[in-house]
Amino acid sequence: MTAVPERPREPDLTNALARVREVTEAHVVRTDREAAFPVEALDEMRRTGLLGLLVPVEYGGLGGTVRDLVVAAQSLSRGDMSVGMIFAMHCQQTAAVVRYADDRLRKELLPRIAAGEVYLASVTTEAGKGGHLLTARARLAGTADRLEIDRFAPIVTGGAYADGFLITMRGPGDAADTDVSLVYADREQVEVTGSGDWDPMGMRASHSVPLRLAGSVPGHHVVGAPGRFREIAGTVFGPLAHVGWSAVWLGTAAGALSRVLGLLRSPAGRERFDLGSELLLTRLSRARQRLDTVHALLAHTVEVVESGEDLSRPSRQLLLNSLKITASEECLAAVDGLVEAVGLRHGYLKDSPTRLELALRDLRSAALNYSNDRLHLADGRLALLDRGVTFA
Repeated sequence: MTAVPERPREPDLTNALARVREVTEAHVVRTDREAAFPVEALDEMRRTGLLGLLVPVEYGGLGGTVRDLVVAAQSLSRGDMSVGMIFAMHCQQTAAVVRYADDRLRKELLPRIAAGEVYLASVTTEAGKGGHLLTARARLAGTADRLEIDRFAPIVTGGAYADGFLITMRGPGDAADTDVSLVYADREQVEVTGSGDWDPMGMRASHSVPLRLAGSVPGHHVVGAPGRFREIAGTVFGPLAHVGWSAVWLGTAAGALSRVLGLLRSPAGRERFDLGSELLLTRLSRARQRLDTVHALLAHTVEVVESGEDLSRPSRQLLLNSLKITASEECLAAVDGLVEAVGLRHGYLKDSPTRLELALRDLRSAALNYSNDRLHLADGRLALLDRGVTFA
């Protein structure tokens, strides 16, 4: 378990986010260059209690909502998309524990998350199954009281630095590959072995390395009913992934636009750029329009998710998928347009204060993070089920 620095927690969300962003800014160039996990930013999330944003107050958390998650993810991603993604995915895991873990596991785990002791990583990828979230190949073994885990995952965001893991695994015996359970393992309960390097084009600080986890956990560490991960995916994992990721991408693009506007309005920028240029103004307008479109779609989707209504209906599944697809495409397009707007020196070179080059590399991963092609196929089938073309 990672040691928690001794420092009073700051319950105010705005101040906590400002502190994490300050630390992030001090290290973002290095963590990108070295493909290094942002340990300093994570430590500040621990100190401020941000890791407990979605933990209910009765367990010592901040009692935040999905709307708070969106605000926080956007804010953190303005400085570094990797930091925002690490945080959003941790919150997705936390929400699954809050909603589906039994009383014993909630009492054991949630106060530790709230205290900053546990950063959660997601172990859902698996070699040979592509991006199929609702299937698993590795089987659980053991008894009802003690479960044996032996699991390899080709991508685990922040896994080398996680204090706990939520792992998807196939049921024991002759269970079908769709009989998937979600299991929590504390880092002290499993042997964690890295098996590869992480040297990607973007999202370099996310440190999404391959890992093997082997060990055993108590039977009550199954989150939700055994074999019922599909329900968790439909109510928590899927919705919070699409909402959280979209907030991260929007924050990244908004941060890029803000830095460009700061450059243009600075004394040096006014000398270098013609602020009356119709081409420049048009490109700025298009970038802002794209971000406002994503922001509006995100705000509407959050309302639907927070309404408590059945998210499995075709119109709501279509909305969630549309948010992910639209945000991934429009945020990247907005930053790409800004590169054109400010040109080679401030759009393409790594040493520009706009950091457009970093934002562009990071956002290129968005369409690949659960492939847009896969979502379009799902949406085509869902559209056939909604003859009336209803809207969520």
